[in-house]
Amino acid sequence: MSASIPTTGAPERPDWTDRMLDLEVGAVAHGGHCVARHEGRVVFVRHALPGERVHAVVTEDHGGSFCRADAVTVLDAAPGRVTPACPWAGPGGCGGCDWQHADHDTQRDLKAAVVAEQLSRLAGIERDVVCEALPGGPLGWRTRMRMAVTDDGRPGLRAHRSHEVLPVGDCPIAVRGALDPVVARTWTPTAEIEIVADAAGETHATELLEGTRRLEIGSGTAHEHAAGRDWALPAPAFWQVHPGAADAVVSAAVEGVGELGADDVVWDLYGGAGLIAAALADRAGDVSIVESDPDATAAAGENLADLPAARVVRGRVEKVLDSLARTTPPDVIVADPPRKGLGRELAGRIGAVGARRIVHVACDPAALARDVAALAEAGYTLERLRVFDAFPMTHHVECVATLVRRRSAAELDPSNRT
Repeated sequence: MSASIPTTGAPERPDWTDRMLDLEVGAVAHGGHCVARHEGRVVFVRHALPGERVHAVVTEDHGGSFCRADAVTVLDAAPGRVTPACPWAGPGGCGGCDWQHADHDTQRDLKAAVVAEQLSRLAGIERDVVCEALPGGPLGWRTRMRMAVTDDGRPGLRAHRSHEVLPVGDCPIAVRGALDPVVARTWTPTAEIEIVADAAGETHATELLEGTRRLEIGSGTAHEHAAGRDWALPAPAFWQVHPGAADAVVSAAVEGVGELGADDVVWDLYGGAGLIAAALADRAGDVSIVESDPDATAAAGENLADLPAARVVRGRVEKVLDSLARTTPPDVIVADPPRKGLGRELAGRIGAVGARRIVHVACDPAALARDVAALAEAGYTLERLRVFDAFPMTHHVECVATLVRRRSAAELDPSNRT
């Protein structure tokens, strides 16, 4: 008879879902939560602040080294804690806001800490960061948002990390009155609603369902004012969400670009409707706005028709980059990519073009840090960084980073050339 061989199964994966934990809350982390540790595991805690002691309920646990939790009782509060302005902002509620339980100064400090940590960890850059407030305070700023529709046709917002639709009647961070015509009616069950409140005070609402779009409220043409100009563009086209963000970003970008001459060529990559290009086109010889969205490119062509230096190149940046480099090599590049950033490969290709300055606009600190690291490998140094609290009450920020090309030894001293 052969002896039985003992078998060892795979380690049991912990599942702490619904477990109540007593936690000492540590540093803020990217994503709108703080870090705590319990029994050797990391716990990402929402509705808490660094330095607090809380009771938190685990909301999500897939095993492994971390889980997610909501603070439900604050035993020792941090100095910056306040009562949230919205009753839906607490545990189990709306996922739109992350920091309603913190005063505005504390929110900005937390965001600055996240940007600094991401730069340090992902780009190896140590820098003091300040998150600048925009005019108007932390409420009543959101001009663009998306709502979901319940099974009985009521508009609402989704719970955090969930498909559940909460039938909220209003949102305190939305521009006052913007949601009134939306919540006053019923909508197609399970649809989504894209809402734009423009600078002229008109609300535009489009119902999205199974790949179709139907304008239900408003004219569909948003009227904005920024960079000293009036703009008319299709409501779905990209525009900054905070009323003060467009001017802040343009100002920081112009500052980063620096002096331009009549012979200088500027690329405005992911240029949208041409907001930043408009501020540069009267100072440079050629400003190429590269954009793939047809609504945005049409708006850029119409709104910048009085600026002969501005031209629109419709296409994906990664597709047109090489041909553009051959025909109109740039002296300066401005890039405002989607939230995911440029990515290592594209950042390397942009760096290889050799522009003297690159101004990078980003709304995700991690993506920005990764792109800065990739551009550093391509020969660029981070010279300046502006960070704006363009999304109060949430964990998002808007960053404008200026990078300058490091000059080679041959450029610094012509005698070094071989």
